[in-house]
Amino acid sequence: MTKTPEPDPTAAVRDYYERSAAREAERLGRPADGAVEWELHARALAEHLPPAPARILDNGGGPGPWTRWLAERGYRVTLTDLSPASLDIARERVARAPRRHAANVEAVVEADARDLGAFPDGSFDALLCLGPFYHLTTDTDRGRAVQEAHRVLRPGGLLIATVMPRYMRLVSTVLEHGSAAFTTGAADRILGEGRYDDPRPGRFTGGYLTRPDDVRPLFEDHGFRVRHLLASQGILAWAQPEVAALAQRDPDAYQRLLDVAYRTAGDPSIHGMSGHLLVIAERPEPQDPSPGPGPSPVEG
Repeated sequence: MTKTPEPDPTAAVRDYYERSAAREAERLGRPADGAVEWELHARALAEHLPPAPARILDNGGGPGPWTRWLAERGYRVTLTDLSPASLDIARERVARAPRRHAANVEAVVEADARDLGAFPDGSFDALLCLGPFYHLTTDTDRGRAVQEAHRVLRPGGLLIATVMPRYMRLVSTVLEHGSAAFTTGAADRILGEGRYDDPRPGRFTGGYLTRPDDVRPLFEDHGFRVRHLLASQGILAWAQPEVAALAQRDPDAYQRLLDVAYRTAGDPSIHGMSGHLLVIAERPEPQDPSPGPGPSPVEG
């Protein structure tokens, strides 16, 4: 008897990004959506990444905005993603980049964050994973992705990843759907299971939403040392349209507010209400065994 194959858990996620590739390619540049996240992440990358020309894997990097940012700064970058449409956009934009920048993009390939078998152990100095973890809905899949990141990093290498907390998605779901968010069980699934699914074509779906207290154990249980946990939009997550307006009418105040947002992004009191959290973790260097005591002198 032929066994019915299990449904592909990534199918809905891949479909969403196939449909929304063009929109995702512009998201981080939109003033009222991704601009604050872009500004604060850029500061974090500039502060924490090893110096160029380190090798970096942009794992799940979609249309490649961070790949291009890294290549412009002299890093040697490989981009992977599940979505062929997103990778096509990335390839086209790399092809239009100045030759000296495009030459720093070593490869653009389709891959799953849970299986980076195309890359040998210790291949990269740093790994960005700014998306896959909020689509890995089981402990097993999240663990596999962390293990693969650990494997392809050299000892001392850096993992920079994003996760998505629950409360902002809960509130946005209720604001959109009203009482139906409760009567359909969507709110309970977000709060109790960290699951968010939307069957409508072209809508964000297959989401896993975490609790801030669960983030460090996820990475540290698989061999990483978490250095920092930062709110991706800092204190500004709920005011991005107003912040965008401030950037137009008072650029100096806007920059100073970004300074405050980045300086306070590690405050645990804001992490639960952040749109995303940025995890900065290190694969520790192996510790050399300390030499034991020498033999005791023999008394004559």
